[in-house]
Amino acid sequence: MNEDGMGAGEQKFRLQVEGGKVSDVAGREEGPTAGKTRVVEFTTPRAKLIEEANQAIRTDLREYPRALAAYDALRNDPEALAHWDMANYITMRKLGYNDHGRVHAFITGAAGLAITELLLEGGVRTDIMESGVGDTDDVFLTVILGTMLHDIGNQIHRVGHEAHGVALALPIIDRIMTPLYPDPFKRVKVRSFILGAINCHDLNPAPLTMEGGIVAVADGTDITKGRGRKAFSLGSVDIHSISALAVDQVVIERGRDKPVLISVTMNNSGGIFQVEEILAPKVIRTPLRRFVDLRATTRPEGEEQILSRVRLDGDHFVMDLESGAQVEVEVMDTQKQVQQAVANNLGISSETR
Repeated sequence: MNEDGMGAGEQKFRLQVEGGKVSDVAGREEGPTAGKTRVVEFTTPRAKLIEEANQAIRTDLREYPRALAAYDALRNDPEALAHWDMANYITMRKLGYNDHGRVHAFITGAAGLAITELLLEGGVRTDIMESGVGDTDDVFLTVILGTMLHDIGNQIHRVGHEAHGVALALPIIDRIMTPLYPDPFKRVKVRSFILGAINCHDLNPAPLTMEGGIVAVADGTDITKGRGRKAFSLGSVDIHSISALAVDQVVIERGRDKPVLISVTMNNSGGIFQVEEILAPKVIRTPLRRFVDLRATTRPEGEEQILSRVRLDGDHFVMDLESGAQVEVEVMDTQKQVQQAVANNLGISSETR
């Protein structure tokens, strides 16, 4: 137990979908409701879920006035609201993908703050701090703006959405940051971390900063069936939507060996696709690799189990089979494979180019 009363393993964030309900918890609550889970029916308007995430984010930012002011400005910005809606229209209605709009923005925002808090409590210094550009408040501002704006480029096209997102986010970020940073020299430096995180959130290219890694990993944690159900109901029946329906819960908590532990609970082993293809590469290929443990388990009462536990060890999954055997499998990082193929054709190393 540390000075603030939190012990290893105490949850900082949970996104859970069970029996048609979505529960999301981020940060610590105080007062008579402390320890209780906020629950909203999945059939209620999405505004309810957004408001739950909003309250969680505001709780986490209560000690960071600059970051909280930036968040309040962003969530009420009409341009940002339009970006989220149009990004969702293209990804869900035209491509049949999972949610990439407003709900996703708020959920990843809450997850990003939870990861940031755990890293800082674990003694990890981010690049904004190490470079001398800013302090903790600037780090939280960067994470909340980066996570919530990372996917808006999808409204133009999925291909190149990262770069599109940088261009679309720039005027919003300037509008929000200008009154908060009278010194343009510092404002532009902090802004560079936000734009870099948006550009690298999908590992194309992989992020170089801790702040970029936090945004990428937070994005990868939104893999529960709450996100996949809408795409599935709209007729998108593929490995993405089906595997998303197999993930019940994602928990971000303090780890024992590393500052952050991300635990994924599946109702069906098909959910391993979400972990392997979406979340694991974002842990492996970011600066967070040394600070995050990843675990995935299937519920005992779920399907006839093939495996009981999966954990990430370096760039391999170690799988514990029901038979008692243990199998190691390399993570299938398709973007890295493409980069390696290009590098091989050019006769250079993909690690040093």
